[in-house]
Amino acid sequence: MNAVLSSPPSRLERLKAAPRRPGEASFFFYDAHFKNEAVKVLPGEFFVHDEDVAIMTTLGSCIAACLWDRERKVGGMNHFMLPDGGGAGDGGRYGSYAMELLINELIKRGASRLTLEAKVFGGGAVIAGMTTINVGERNTQFVLDYLKTERIAVVSKDVLDIYPRKVCFLPASGKAMVKRLAPSNPDAIVAQERAAAQNAVPASTGGGSIDLF
Repeated sequence: MNAVLSSPPSRLERLKAAPRRPGEASFFFYDAHFKNEAVKVLPGEFFVHDEDVAIMTTLGSCIAACLWDRERKVGGMNHFMLPDGGGAGDGGRYGSYAMELLINELIKRGASRLTLEAKVFGGGAVIAGMTTINVGERNTQFVLDYLKTERIAVVSKDVLDIYPRKVCFLPASGKAMVKRLAPSNPDAIVAQERAAAQNAVPASTGGGSIDLF
């Protein structure tokens, strides 16, 4: 009898089958726009890889930090809702833990703090009437201060203003793309904003190589 040869699993199948760490994004799909395997990072999640899987998220006042090791060619993205507070049990919803989680995972993959660089997105004031809480401004200031303290250069950013943003990051090449969405307050963004506002305690965009899509 002839043996039946099975085809090797596709990259999407391999990604779905890989074991997940706590807080690691797990919604994998094929993105028709980029014609590429992709993973969606939800609030409180992160994802790190050394292949150009499209890491994607949608932001309002939240921040996504994309970190890339320019020598090791490994990168990752997080998505946090508030600057500080919480801990491991909060799954990365707070910036201080989300940044630590992302950096530690990159180091496990062979990255070095000395060769990391950052691209930062989000922090928009996307819902009228919520500007007094300044969640987006606080998130933006937090992540820029954090990266400065860690001596990780911010090579580009698209932050603040009134726009929701869709972000795509390719972790092997370090390429980031951002699309500013119409400020029409889609339901998912509104839900994120209200969740952040409920936990918030009241208390500049820059250049670089970012592609629009």
